[in-house]
Amino acid sequence: MTATDRSIELINAAAQAAADKLAHDIIAYDVSDVLSITDAFLLASAPSDRQVKSIVDEIEERLSKDLGAKPVRREGDREARWVLLDYVDIVVHVQHSEERVFYALERLWKDCPEIDLPEDAKATRGKAAAHAEATAGGQDGELL
Repeated sequence: MTATDRSIELINAAAQAAADKLAHDIIAYDVSDVLSITDAFLLASAPSDRQVKSIVDEIEERLSKDLGAKPVRREGDREARWVLLDYVDIVVHVQHSEERVFYALERLWKDCPEIDLPEDAKATRGKAAAHAEATAGGQDGELL
């Protein structure tokens, strides 16, 4: 079994929305062969709580407006360190960079096929490491 066309459409729209809000390291996995509850996961991160919230808001707005999709559940919004949007067909994880490194969800899903994403989303790979180098010694994502 592979992710449905609808799931791929949702993943691509969410990935583009995240890229538009300058998310880091956007990646998506087709988890349909190993999970029966969803088709795909999208992972993205940001260096500050405020940016995590902004990315989540943009994804939610874009999927609602463009594709008529609303999440059935939204978790982690209060702290904005790891926000999960559950659309049933897909699950979106937007994490603060520190949580992304600590929990390393990519390790859990590395055996699942990656979903090809829009070029803007692919271009975000490695941005977290570059940002960390640029802000060494800064606080909460502030550039020095």
